[in-house]
Amino acid sequence: MQRGDGVHVTSVDLREGESPEHLLTRFRQAVQRDGILREIKQRRHFIPKSERRRIARAKAARRRRRAKAKLGII
Repeated sequence: MQRGDGVHVTSVDLREGESPEHLLTRFRQAVQRDGILREIKQRRHFIPKSERRRIARAKAARRRRRAKAKLGII
C-alpha cells in the first residue's frame, strides 16, 4: 500500500492462532512482493534519466539476444 506522499506502508494483521514467526514470514513476503527493498537499493545512489534509459536499452537488448539464442536464431 502506498500513502499519498509516496511512502510505502506494508502491514500484516495477526490472524487468530497465528504464531509470531509465521506473522514475520508473511510480513517479509509482503515486503518482497511490494518491491520495497529493491526500490531502496535503487534509490541509494542518484542515476540520471539518460543513464536509466541507457541501462533499460541494454537490458532489452540482452533479453532479445537471449530469446533469439533460446529459439536458435542467431
